[in-house]
Amino acid sequence: MKGNNIKSKIIGLTGGIATGKSTVSNYLRDKYYISVFDADIFARDAVKVDSPIFVSIIERYGSDILLDNNTLNRSKLGTIIFNDIREKEWLESQIHPFVYNCFRSLIPTLIEEINIFTIPLLFEANMTDLVSEIWVVTCDYEQQLTRLQSRNNLSKKDAIARINSQMSLTEKVQLADVVIDNNGNLTQLIAQIDGIMSSYFHKN
Repeated sequence: MKGNNIKSKIIGLTGGIATGKSTVSNYLRDKYYISVFDADIFARDAVKVDSPIFVSIIERYGSDILLDNNTLNRSKLGTIIFNDIREKEWLESQIHPFVYNCFRSLIPTLIEEINIFTIPLLFEANMTDLVSEIWVVTCDYEQQLTRLQSRNNLSKKDAIARINSQMSLTEKVQLADVVIDNNGNLTQLIAQIDGIMSSYFHKN
């Protein structure tokens, strides 16, 4: 499942939407100076104005999918793909290969002993071969739903649709090498990460 021919250790950090992946990766970067590479940044690059994927999206959905500044209306696009599995699969077929290739091209350039690839759809996009181990950030469903509604200003229906579009957290946890439980507060989360890192460095 995971890559075996990787010189640098690459932690694939994943989880569900709004479980706290960015909080974890930012802390690991700031406290432990670990290099973090984020799939969301590559995904934004994939749809930058006039890119081939951007053009394909406009051809499929028309100019109504654009904001006044001619960039993608991500909210409108999200409403489309999270309510139509065929459209979601089409968009992912455009973006996932681009993101995968971005990560793949990074691997030969890595010089740090430990690196983090933050990939929300690590399992769903079949990118596990890019990493040497998998860390999953998880929380209870109600916590996830509340955080997502608050963070993205979504209705309960829209938030549920986004959560249900991903592999369940239960399944992801079963495939994890390390599980980070983010049901508590920030202090508890940091203490948990520090404990994991302490044992991790001791082990490695």
